Amino acid sequence: MTPPTAPDPTAAPGGPVPPVGGVVGVGEAARHERAERHDRWLRTLLPERAGVALVAVGGLGRRQCAPHGDLDLVLVHTGVSGVDDLAASIWYPIWDAKVRLDHSVRTVGEALSVALDDVKVSLGLLDARYVAGDRGVADELVRTAADQWRRTALRQLPALREVTESRWQTHGELAFLLEGDLKEAAGGLRDVGILRAIATAGLTDALRPAARAAHLRLLDTRDALHQQVGRRVDRLLAQERAGVARLLDLDDGDALLRRVAGDARTVSHALDDAWRAADRLRVRRRRGTDGRPARRPVARDVVEHDGELVLARTAIGPRPDPVLSLRVAAASATTRLPIARATCEWLAAYCPPLPSPWPAEARAALVTLLGAGPGLVAAWETCDRYGLVDAWLPEWPRLRSLPQHNPVHRYTVDRHLVQAAAEASRFAREVDRPDLLLLGAFLHDIGKGLPGDGDGVQGHGIVADHSVLGVPLAEAVATRVGLPPAEVALIGTLVRLHLLLPDVATRRDLDDPVTITRVAEAVGDVATLDLLHALVRADAAATGPAAWSDWKGRLVAGLVGRVRTALDTGALPAPPAPDPALLAEPLPVVHLTADTVAVAAADRRGLLATVAGCLALHRLEVVAADAATVDGRALVTCRVQPRYGLPPDPVALAADLRRAVVGDVSVIQRLRGRALAARTGGAAPRVVWHRDAATDAVVLELRAADAAGLLYRVTSALDAAGVEVRAARISTLGGDVVDAFYLVGTGPDDDVRAHLEATVLAAV
Repeated sequence: MTPPTAPDPTAAPGGPVPPVGGVVGVGEAARHERAERHDRWLRTLLPERAGVALVAVGGLGRRQCAPHGDLDLVLVHTGVSGVDDLAASIWYPIWDAKVRLDHSVRTVGEALSVALDDVKVSLGLLDARYVAGDRGVADELVRTAADQWRRTALRQLPALREVTESRWQTHGELAFLLEGDLKEAAGGLRDVGILRAIATAGLTDALRPAARAAHLRLLDTRDALHQQVGRRVDRLLAQERAGVARLLDLDDGDALLRRVAGDARTVSHALDDAWRAADRLRVRRRRGTDGRPARRPVARDVVEHDGELVLARTAIGPRPDPVLSLRVAAASATTRLPIARATCEWLAAYCPPLPSPWPAEARAALVTLLGAGPGLVAAWETCDRYGLVDAWLPEWPRLRSLPQHNPVHRYTVDRHLVQAAAEASRFAREVDRPDLLLLGAFLHDIGKGLPGDGDGVQGHGIVADHSVLGVPLAEAVATRVGLPPAEVALIGTLVRLHLLLPDVATRRDLDDPVTITRVAEAVGDVATLDLLHALVRADAAATGPAAWSDWKGRLVAGLVGRVRTALDTGALPAPPAPDPALLAEPLPVVHLTADTVAVAAADRRGLLATVAGCLALHRLEVVAADAATVDGRALVTCRVQPRYGLPPDPVALAADLRRAVVGDVSVIQRLRGRALAARTGGAAPRVVWHRDAATDAVVLELRAADAAGLLYRVTSALDAAGVEVRAARISTLGGDVVDAFYLVGTGPDDDVRAHLEATVLAAV
């Protein structure tokens, strides 16, 4: 429901009433109206008095008041007496009105002195605007603060940049966040204030039309967010996106995210340009009037000039080389020097399109660009900003700023692809064809965002539909850049199978010959296996820290080693021999290591569920579990990791395990109580069956929301249904899990399978 418009504060009966909530609405006119109402109210709080003025800074100073913004006010004076009591008479009515207030009381000299010591205060005073009182005092503050900033900006900017980069580290990059802070994140409203300050100092034309337009759209987005939530908030949370999009007349939340990402990129690019302009000016002043910036060739047709890359004079002619833009981008990425804005604009306007297929020189430049490592991202972003990438890859506009709704991903799809290529360069020496690794990493998620994109079961393993949908697109790009047919097909294979190794490693029994055989058949040869292994690690590093762990890395490496042996010699893994100590020591036996829990007990059903529940009690996550019976002993071995990062007390864990496996009632009751308490809601879970994925079992795969004790609940339910579980593999991705249970036997009939599905889903 739209909140009602506040009454005119000057006309309300019983005295002035603050415009709590302000004027509803989105856009510049609504922001100005809110500022005007605040002004009218504040004028009633300051009696006429010479030498004292009320000055607004922040959003009110700029007349950019959000629906639920706060007030930033300075009571500036000439040293008159009684100013503290006067200030209290102003601040208390504001606080009583439940309006957030940032306030100060200073003389003009004090304000200027503080601004010299604190660059954030300097920026704040640039927004100062007279509201009430002695206009001459306010005008003096506004004028002298601006003059002081122009004189000192060049030497204050390094401190400002340090503060800004610290803020970016805390809040991240707005362009690539699912739930970014519209004000504090890199590319947000706070950065526009820095652009305005740099422009005020006359160092560069920082606020060009594109940046101004982006700023207005970000302000509109914040207005809509405040109106949607009904209070002051700057972080665009997922649950608010649809409502904010409606208020902005956008199609949906994804359209909103893409618009915010584009605007944040525009602001970030403008600020990068502004920092560089200030740096160049500082260097020139240090060099003096006689020093001239040197020109240094760095690549064919590319020259470094004054810390930026520009075109050599010989490259500018009536018929420019179509490969020129790629060569400039590659030079920027390898030298980590920025491309001059004028050079980017010239390339965008005059560089002709590449022929299809590309010449070898263009393909080599692309590989050099993708293989530049850390320098790739900045160079690519610059080229994308000026439209050069669209000329190289017609598929790119669909991917630009495309959000990924899995919280494991920290980047949008386009940035993820570029980051994956940058990460892949670290593994280039491990593969026979580093060029194909780089291109495969760059194209591996090109199918995302297409109709039908989602999770599904395809081929030999579990792969997301985007892996299949992306194959023809990736092959089309590979053909266009001039790869021969065999290499085009290999690029398609890398895209189709880029999830195969991590999915199998975390969801299948690596000691089962069927697992290794299926992966070897899918991969085909060792060279492709090595490319996929490198691609998996690059993809995980580009996704985010939640996508990878040492344990997952060891699983994938173990799978790769087994498959390599199978491809080289045809040998398949032999069943692992049980730990001799588990067979020899008196029962029950409990062995603990940093990441393994092994238990032996008298043979009985339900031992796996009991062990899993006891581990959950001690906040240990099970990532793999194996159960077997040898010489009348039931053996359970679990690979574990602490759920919250801190390992449990090993003495207490071992004691609970020994009591649980012999049927101690107190431990069993604790397990059942914890299992009931851990039940959670969320999206509906589902079960997927795999009949031919194991040698002696059928695999029941559960996809559900993650919760403590989930393995205990499911294995207990399967045990109650009379099913023997010989192994379990637990794969956690963000807030979801994919749990694979190896059920001994050739597979249930339809009726039994339906019963087991219902049993498992009820347990979840």
